[in-house]
Amino acid sequence: MKFKVLGSVGVEVEGHFHSVRGTQQRALLAVLLVNGGRMVPAEDLYTELWGDDPPLTVENALQAHVSRLRRTLQAWGGGEAALRARSTGYLLEFDAEDLDMNVFRRRAAAARAVMGCDPVRAAALLQECLGLWRGAPLQDAAKGPLCQSVAVQLGEEHLAAVEDKLWLDIECEVPSAIGELKRMSVVHPWRERITEILMLALYRCGRQAEAIETYHAARHRMVAELGMEPSAQLRERFLDILNQTPRRPAPAPAPPAAPAAQAVPAAQAVSATPAVPATPAVPAASAVSAVVAGAELARSA
Repeated sequence: MKFKVLGSVGVEVEGHFHSVRGTQQRALLAVLLVNGGRMVPAEDLYTELWGDDPPLTVENALQAHVSRLRRTLQAWGGGEAALRARSTGYLLEFDAEDLDMNVFRRRAAAARAVMGCDPVRAAALLQECLGLWRGAPLQDAAKGPLCQSVAVQLGEEHLAAVEDKLWLDIECEVPSAIGELKRMSVVHPWRERITEILMLALYRCGRQAEAIETYHAARHRMVAELGMEPSAQLRERFLDILNQTPRRPAPAPAPPAAPAAQAVPAAQAVSATPAVPATPAVPAASAVSAVVAGAELARSA
């Protein structure tokens, strides 16, 4: 039995996905899963399942949902997963490797560990972990505050993994990389790392003018809609490309740290937040003329 939260919440048994019936039971399963085998206080479960409007007999209602979920898991053959009651709450005991969230994080961490020395292997690992996703995380169970926060965190981790994969694609000269980068820059216009990778990919294949225009378009959008300038790192990348000058940029941001509520015990899973390697510098080439450089710099000021 495999548990799924990277998409709709449910269970996979012998290759077949089963969705838990009932909003409250799905939320109950979700919050128990993302807590990684730790006990969840009953008061937190009340909030996750019913928000600010619990039933008058909320304790009995929770016990009823726990009993139904336990029977459902047992009927699906969940002998290795045990839904247990404690004096102040409930916990679900299961193998950490049986939860897709943990597998995603472990493989993403393994990929980042070898990005600098084995980009082909890293790209393969990222492709595997991104293939675990079936949609928005906890998409049919993220109603309570805990599951909502976990869903947001997982979404950030997913985007960070996508960015790493796109970077590795241009390192490995994957033909479709630029097209996918352009698509992602439209879907996520405020992700500066996507813009930076797209600029570098265009520059590397001889499309310097297009790389420069990509920066100007992003800068104009940020100034017009957010009232702010691009980050220092993106501006430095622009100057590298404009002047064709090798310069090592500041490190790319690491994926955000996982909140304590969804942490997995160290003995069960690898941490989800290894540092992301810096984006390598632009290779050296001939200098741009002073006239062009001056004009472009004035335009970006």
